[in-house]
Amino acid sequence: MNTSRSASPEPAPQGRTETSTPGRLPIHGLLSYRLSRVANAMSRSAALRYRREFDVSLGEWRTIALLGAEAPLTLNKLARLAALDKAQMSRVVAKLSERGLVLREFGAGRTTQLTLTRKGAALYRGLISAANERDRAFLVCLTEQERDALDSALDKLATLARALERAEER
Repeated sequence: MNTSRSASPEPAPQGRTETSTPGRLPIHGLLSYRLSRVANAMSRSAALRYRREFDVSLGEWRTIALLGAEAPLTLNKLARLAALDKAQMSRVVAKLSERGLVLREFGAGRTTQLTLTRKGAALYRGLISAANERDRAFLVCLTEQERDALDSALDKLATLARALERAEER
């Protein structure tokens, strides 16, 4: 599959191309598609590095990073922050717990507070250092003005995306 932006779009029904209709972009030109492609490429390269250097999956990395930054967290809150469903997060936490990286402390009712163990905190320090190194490598190709514009644009897009999501849930 060719994902290049310069690739010719496939004909739409009735032999018309999407680009022949004013105001309509083919999928390759849609902002959400482009952002998704960039985010996926960044995530795949991160997953490869974190698996090789730290023996963790991308879901495990996100879990460790979130717990390292905001512990203690409940499973539900952790799943929301990591953009995983509760069942997926439960499996990730179970694996990390088995490896001695995450501690589950049972609280009032059915709540469980999750924190990193000492071993998990040590792993977090290595992972967050590698993540910051990757972040700098991505940002180096942007000027200071471009970085500021990107930060502002991402904040605005995130706010709008959350509002649209809430509207769609009604």
